[in-house]
Amino acid sequence: MLLCRPCQAQIISMMNTECILEPLSLPESPGGVAAVESSPYVPCIFCKECYLLAEQNQLLLKHMIIEHKLVIADVKLVADFQRYILYWKKRFTEQPITDFCSVIRTNSEAPLEEQDNYFLLCDVLPEDRLLREQLQQKRLREILEQQQQERYDTSFHGMCMFCDQEFTGNSLQCLYCEKVFRDKNTLKDHMRKKQHRRINAKNKEYDRFYIINYLEFGKSWEEVQSEDDRELLDNLEEDWSDWEEHPMCAVCLFCEQQADTTEKLYFHMQNSHGFDFLKIKSEHGLNFYQQVKLVNFIRREIHHCRCYKCQEKFQSKTELISHMEETKHVTFLPARSTWDQPQYYFPTYENDTLLCTLSDSEDLTAEDSSEDVPVVSEDTSNLKALKQSSVLNQLLYEENKSQDKF
Repeated sequence: MLLCRPCQAQIISMMNTECILEPLSLPESPGGVAAVESSPYVPCIFCKECYLLAEQNQLLLKHMIIEHKLVIADVKLVADFQRYILYWKKRFTEQPITDFCSVIRTNSEAPLEEQDNYFLLCDVLPEDRLLREQLQQKRLREILEQQQQERYDTSFHGMCMFCDQEFTGNSLQCLYCEKVFRDKNTLKDHMRKKQHRRINAKNKEYDRFYIINYLEFGKSWEEVQSEDDRELLDNLEEDWSDWEEHPMCAVCLFCEQQADTTEKLYFHMQNSHGFDFLKIKSEHGLNFYQQVKLVNFIRREIHHCRCYKCQEKFQSKTELISHMEETKHVTFLPARSTWDQPQYYFPTYENDTLLCTLSDSEDLTAEDSSEDVPVVSEDTSNLKALKQSSVLNQLLYEENKSQDKF
């Protein structure tokens, strides 16, 4: 099977050191599991290399892609990654890999010695799909049994995070950000000020406890919640009497601080981090599309714990922000050619509300304010480059080339 250029780019990007692979990592049942399956390590399917379960997304998958040319599709939806790997490790010793995997040829237009064959393992194969379904059903049974056991467990010891009721074996850890505090009062003040009186739904470690992740094969709770159920209500009379508008909740570019208005968010970034977004927008004359690309660029650099001024990398976002604030690098943007690129049209985070609040100008004129719907112009800052990179040019070139052959 030949690989198209976008898929080739995707394979290459997965081999990059900054690839983001996020498979679910679920705990093993305490009883009735073989010793090899209860190990905290996951072996490579083809060799003797082993990796910790917590490192599977960064090391094991990358190892199998680079060293063995194996790509596992939708790995984040595999309910039990360790059992999945052990199953295929055994099967690949019994039959050749080509009996199970599709062969993907990359760089197909190059000479034969420069071409590479990758192997794709996915649930299109009936055996793989059956395995994934069985693992999901088994994990669901284990989770339900664990929850049932916890409901009747009388040996629990702990302390309530919201009142003075104390139990033995207390924990001074925030439910949301998981920071540990020196005393109870400090923890309570932190949770009250930061509005952390809840678990973090985006924490992938909690996904294993969500029953919704096991109810429909191949779908996570985020996909289920995002589905449009309006067709189920076609026969019902619409009632908007109790409708309430949800307030905007935009997140800071440098930390987890949230605000319900852009003014509050801009003030926070300027006051806490020294980053004046409105000033930068005005000084650089940024239009709507350039603001979008700048925000996505900064989001991506911060996600990779990399200073966008000096390109130094850090172990954590806390170290990165401390460095940028101490060196004042937070106020210095790199050259426009670094961030004003087409790839930054795409949001780093799919739910980035800040992108929905950007505008071309700070103040609307009286004429503009009378309009109900704002209209944003196309990005025509570089028409020459836009024409050269147009897909239509490529299509016309290929059509003319095919006509010349006849």
